[in-house]
Amino acid sequence: MFRPQSAEQPDDETFPGLLMLRVEGRVFFVNAERIGAKLRALMDEATPKVVALDLSGVSDLEYTALKMLVEAEKRLRERGVAIWLIGLNPDVLEVVQRSPLGKALGRERMHFSLEVAVARFQEASGREGPG
Repeated sequence: MFRPQSAEQPDDETFPGLLMLRVEGRVFFVNAERIGAKLRALMDEATPKVVALDLSGVSDLEYTALKMLVEAEKRLRERGVAIWLIGLNPDVLEVVQRSPLGKALGRERMHFSLEVAVARFQEASGREGPG
């Protein structure tokens, strides 16, 4: 089970270099900029190698939000940071696959669940367990 990192749970496992973020609800032009600002702040603080965006709670990804994700993926890739999309529902997956983002990510950076993404991250990092 994954949960937000907190002082109340200091013994929780962490995965250095992997930042897992969860977005919920409809992502569209009204809230896309606010969500983007929050994500940027968290990424700047963590300086990850991989940002795993858990979108399993996202029911709709509107064009403006998708465009922001395309631009963010490009900027982060240029800085050596990979974006992975996690848990896409069928409708959101179809939108992403038809976009430049789907082509940029390929199947290698879209995962069914956080568990699968963490295992993939550990394999790619040559690590057996959490930090």
